[in-house]
Amino acid sequence: MGKRRIALYHAFHTSLPIMAGYGFLGLTYGIYMHELGFNFLYPMLLAITVYAGSAEFLLGNMLLGSFHPLQAFLMVLMVNARHLFYGLSMLEKYKGLGWKKFFLIFGMSDETFALTSASKIPEGTDKGWYLLWITWLDETYWVIGATLGGLIGPFLTFDLKGLDFVLTAMFTAIFADNWLREKDHTSSISGLIISGLCLTIFSADHFIIPSMVIILVFLTLKKGKV
Repeated sequence: MGKRRIALYHAFHTSLPIMAGYGFLGLTYGIYMHELGFNFLYPMLLAITVYAGSAEFLLGNMLLGSFHPLQAFLMVLMVNARHLFYGLSMLEKYKGLGWKKFFLIFGMSDETFALTSASKIPEGTDKGWYLLWITWLDETYWVIGATLGGLIGPFLTFDLKGLDFVLTAMFTAIFADNWLREKDHTSSISGLIISGLCLTIFSADHFIIPSMVIILVFLTLKKGKV
C-alpha cells in the first residue's frame, strides 16, 4: 500500500464517529431545507462551499428574505468565531504541510478539530495525508448526508423533532475516546470546568467564545510550564 492509501485507511477508522453523526445531522439539514421550500441542490451546494453546519441552518432562513451582505457576514462570523481559536491552536500541527494547509483550514469543523487536535498520528503514517483524509472524509459525510436529506425529504411524513441530538451524542463519544487515550486528564477536566463556569456566567447563548478564550490561555500557560 502507498502512503496515501495507508493514511486513508487510518483516517477512515478515526473518522467513523463523525460519519455516524454527520450522516444523521446532514439528513436533518437536508430535510430542513426541503421544508423551507428548497430542492436538494441547495443543501448539497451549501454543504460543499460553506461547510459550516450552524451557519448553513441560518442561511436557509436568510435565503428566504431580503439579502443583507453585512448582516449575513456578521451573523456567520458570530456563530463561527470559535474557529479563530481552533486555527491558533493548530498552527504548530499544520506547520510544513504545504498546499494541504489550504484545505485543512477550509475544512476545520468542530468535529474535525476535535479529531485532528486530539488524535495521534499512527506509526508509519504520513502526517499530512492523514490529516487531509480526515478533513476530506468529514466533509464528504456532511455533503452526502445533506444531499440525501434533500432527496428523501419529500417522501417523509413523520415527525423528526430531536434528531439533531446526534451531534451531542457524537461529541460525547469523541470526548470519551480521548479520555481513554490520554494519560493526563488535566486538559479534559479543565475544559469541562471552564465550560461549566462560563455556561453559568454567560448563559447558553454566549458561553462558547469566553470558554474557548479561557481554555486556550490555560492550555498555552500549561504547555509553557511543561
